[in-house]
This record gives sequence, structure tokens and C-alpha cells, in this order.
Amino acid sequence: MRDQVTDHQKVNILLVDDQPAKLLAYEVILKQLNENLVVATSGREALEYLLRNEVAVILVDVCMPELDGFELAAMIRDHPRFQKTAMIFISAIQVSDIDRLRGYEMGAVDYVPVPVIPEVLRAKIKVFTELYRKTRQLERFNAELEDRVRARTAELEESHARLLESEQRRSLAIAAGRMGSWDWDWANGDWMWDEGQYRIFGVDPKSFAVSPASVQARLHPDDIEELRKAMAQFAKGVTSYEAEFRIIRPDGEIRWCVGTAAATVDKGGRVVRVSGVTIDITERKHAEERQNLLAREVDHRAKNALALAQSIVRLTRGENVKAYVQSVEGRINALARVHTILSLSSWQGAKIGKLVDEELAPYATGGQITLSGPEVQLQPATAQTLALALHELVTNSAKYGALSALSGRLALKWAVDDDLLTLAWQEAGGPLVQEPISKGFGTRSVIASIESQLGGQAEFNWRPEGLICRLSVPLSRHLSEPEHDPHPSAAHG
Repeated sequence: MRDQVTDHQKVNILLVDDQPAKLLAYEVILKQLNENLVVATSGREALEYLLRNEVAVILVDVCMPELDGFELAAMIRDHPRFQKTAMIFISAIQVSDIDRLRGYEMGAVDYVPVPVIPEVLRAKIKVFTELYRKTRQLERFNAELEDRVRARTAELEESHARLLESEQRRSLAIAAGRMGSWDWDWANGDWMWDEGQYRIFGVDPKSFAVSPASVQARLHPDDIEELRKAMAQFAKGVTSYEAEFRIIRPDGEIRWCVGTAAATVDKGGRVVRVSGVTIDITERKHAEERQNLLAREVDHRAKNALALAQSIVRLTRGENVKAYVQSVEGRINALARVHTILSLSSWQGAKIGKLVDEELAPYATGGQITLSGPEVQLQPATAQTLALALHELVTNSAKYGALSALSGRLALKWAVDDDLLTLAWQEAGGPLVQEPISKGFGTRSVIASIESQLGGQAEFNWRPEGLICRLSVPLSRHLSEPEHDPHPSAAHG
């Protein structure tokens, strides 16, 4: 039987890598989470640990001798106990597109690019450990609820003396406002509700007259027929039933309930009384919905991040391998930085000031950069696209523009006018600027991402004294996060 996990109990995080130095680095990064970190230097050692222990998250290196990360993931997923265990691959940026897809097919829920960013890795691991902890708690709550329902049903099938005893036990749940009981005289049609039953239905005992018609009026229309059929079964010899149903309170609120009922029969086998228990399970239903939503959200974010990373790798150009690697790493790091900002807000959006600071911070040490503008909350898709655009601009400036010389200056200003965000990028004091004969990849990617992804506009003015770039982005346009190439026209330039 699985061990129950409480709010404060540590969970196991399994770190799998054949290089001790990397394992030590992961332990240092994840130490702040205050969880139980377990290391394994091979896939076989990891499997041996898994067979003896419960694990919340597995962090595994893709490339390992003897048994690589893909093979390990497949073996783990084949075991019934670990079909839902979260697995995160390290070094995903070093493998091919086919291998990435293979990894997701093997059961990976996320990739962490190299070099590892501590804040990003901690944030990802924290999401899955909390999901594991909440899932275990929900399992415990469900088991406890099912035990209570079974116990109540058994009591209702016993004699009238046992029914009186069960009333005392139900009083504890009634006090919490989550359980109620009722009694129906099958012969004369009289109903009896206790205080908990009235509370669940949200009605006043002084004004609400209990009758088949008044009760049906409070039931959800989609559930009435099933409950009517269940009650009709009592006349055919059925002595108990259990069902989930919804009620609509007078204020319009919908509550989920589970109801159990048992019939009392006379010596001739005829039903004389039906008694039942109603339990409000709305919170449990909401918890299940949140868990499913989080699982879908994690899957959605992972696929989007992979799509962006794939397009960056595919479209980046370089004069040589070193230049190519540097360009890819720079763009991936820009994407990782905005991912961290969005994660901290639960992907509700990102403030532009924080976004600009993150992208320009490595170049802002000498007082060459000035920033000004109001605080604006950006949608996730807008934040991702602007982060990559700012990365291209500042990287180009550091190589060839104002930020390549100590005398150079950069001013970045932004403003909002009638839901239109305008960013003005102005360089001065650097090397003499000549308008390029053809647009480079960085320029083309900025134009493509701003115009194609956000429906905005990107203008470049190559003045001799310094570049001026003006980006205009609509804020009121409802955009979904890109699940396709973020630079659709760049590949053809």
C-alpha cells in the first residue's frame, strides 16, 4: 500500500546521471526545495531504487552508457506503479528532433536545456513535486470518503436501533456542513430532513416544505431522470443505491453530492421506509478538475516550449559551428528567462519592466543603457515574442552597434496609447552605421515575429549615428500561444 504524503512530508526526487559532478550540481541547485534528493549513477541503479521506493519526480540525463535516458524511461513506463511518474530529461537541446519526439513518447513530461538555469530547474521540479503531493492527498481524501459512504450504507441497512446510533455519528459531519440525512415514509409520503440536509441544499427549514416536487425543483435537470429511476427500483425489490448528482441552490450555485439510500421492508418484503445520506463532494470535484487542468497545462507548456526551441535550432545561422552554438544558446537562454518570469505568475502574463531588465541585464553594467516607460502586463505569447525580439536587438548591438563601444549609448522607451504598445530602440555614439544591403537573420526574425505572431509592426532606421528601431504591438488582441514556427517568414529570407 502506498505511503500517504502530508503537506509537510518530504518526497523523493531521483537524480539519474553517470557523471558525479553533474549529480552534485543538481543536488546543490535543488537543495532549496527541501525535498529528499536521491542520486543514481546508472539506469539500472535507478530502477533498483524505484522498485523499493515511491518517487515524485525523476530527473534523468538523456545520454548515459549501458542504459540511456530513453531506454530507462521506456522501462519505467512499462511498470504499472510508475506510469504517471513525472520524468524530466536533461540535455534535450543536444539531441535530434526525432529523439525529442521519442522522449515524449517514452513518457517525458519536460526537457531542461543545457546549460541548466538553476531557477528554471527548481521551478519545474517544484511544480511536479507539488502535483505529486496533491495527488497523493486527493487519493487519501477519496479513500476516506469512500470508507465513510460504505460505512453509512451498511448502517442504514441495519435495524432501527442501529439507525439511531448512526445518527450520533453523522452529527460530526453535519457540524462541518458537508453531510446530511433524510428519511422518507414510503406509505404516507412524509419526509424528514436533518439540519445538514437543509444546509447542503441551501434552503431555510422554516420556509422550505420538503416534498418530491420541491426536492426535484432543486435537482440539476440532467440528473433528475437517473435519480427517479433509482428510486423506482425500491418497488422492484432493490434495497439500496448510491449515486452522484448535482443540486442547484436558490442562489444559483451548483453543488456536487453523492447520495446513498437504503430501504426498510416489512415481513412481507414491502418497502415501508427509505433512509438516506447526502454528502457534499463539491470540493473534491473541483480538486479533480484542477488536477486535470494542471496536467493538461503542463503538457501544453512543454509542447509549446519544444516547438519554440525546435524553430530556433532549425532557423539559426552561423559562420561556423562555434558561432552557431553561441547563437542558439543565446536564443534558448532568452526563451528560458521569459519562461521563468511567466512561471512565477502561473503563466498569467509578464510585466514589461521585468522582461526588459532580464534581457538587457548582461549589457547594463557600464551605464550605457537607459530605460523608461510605464508598467504594462503582457500576455504570455506577447512576452515570449518580445523577449526573443529584444534578444536579437541587444545581441546585434553588442556585436556591431552602440553597445560594442564604450562610448555607445542605448535608450529604450515604451508607451501605451489606445491599447497599442510602442517600443522605441535608439542607439548612438557607437561605430558608424551603414544600412545593410540585405537584412540579416536577426532583423528578419524580429520583423517576422512582431508582424506575423503579434499582428504588430517593426520599423528599422539605419542612421549613420546609430540604429533606431520602432516596435508596435497591439495589446487588446486575444492571442493564443504559438504552437508553430515563431519566425514563419525568416526561413525564406
